[in-house]
Amino acid sequence: MALTTTDIIKKVKELEIVSKKITTHLFTGEYHSAFKGKGMRFREVREYYHGDDVRFIDWNVSARYAHPFTKVFEEERELTVILLIDISASSLFGTVHQHKRDLITEVGAVLTFSAINNNDKVGVIFFSDKVEKYIPPKKGKEHALFIVRELLTVTPKRTGTNISEALKFFQRANTQKSIAFIMSDFIDENYEHGLRVMGKRHDVIGLKVYDKMDSQLPDIGMVKIQDFETQKSQWLNTSDAMVRHSYHQNFIEQSARCKNILKKAGADLLHIRTDEDYVKILQQFFLRRKRK
Repeated sequence: MALTTTDIIKKVKELEIVSKKITTHLFTGEYHSAFKGKGMRFREVREYYHGDDVRFIDWNVSARYAHPFTKVFEEERELTVILLIDISASSLFGTVHQHKRDLITEVGAVLTFSAINNNDKVGVIFFSDKVEKYIPPKKGKEHALFIVRELLTVTPKRTGTNISEALKFFQRANTQKSIAFIMSDFIDENYEHGLRVMGKRHDVIGLKVYDKMDSQLPDIGMVKIQDFETQKSQWLNTSDAMVRHSYHQNFIEQSARCKNILKKAGADLLHIRTDEDYVKILQQFFLRRKRK
């Protein structure tokens, strides 16, 4: 069912409130510390104090004033965060609590406000089996609210998934080092090369979003299942233990392939189920990154 303008305004406001609460009370400091800036930049020259690094003594200024002076540097914090968001038909699947797309929308809003609160730029690449929409990175609250509106309302023209196409577009659109969050169920193939190339220059984090029934079939007898992306359907006897086992094994193998691909690319991977507390998962991830 399509959202009315009133529904959209209400949901944007709700997501803004939830995101701000989470970023203010839970991610304060964690997000900032988890991601390094572009480097160090010179700030000023001041008198040398005992314990300062002697390598940064400014010998020219020190000679002029017959007193040691040292250069002070600060981290150049400004970052560019790009969300690569899978809006293919499989993201509309969900049996517990919410659809995968709903979870991706909420996590995307939280990451957007985390970046904006840290004075970073944020952009979004929406993709199916092609790039559906691109929002170039910018700063500011108005830009964040625009992203949230798009997260809620963007409608794909295609149903399939092609992660490789999204990665190629990202590479063309982002020449400077960026932080890339790929939010998808990763039900796709042939994106290994693109991810390896991307991982050499950018900080890549994969968020594999899945539903409980993506991994386990309930014992409910004969059921007809349909692939949202190909529209192909088949009957399964869920009362057959071997059918349920085979279904679960397929999920484990697909997840292992995904994990291996991201690991080889030097990327991180988080697993978030639609009925799990994504806030805790993100917070633990930020803290792990902070300790590295």
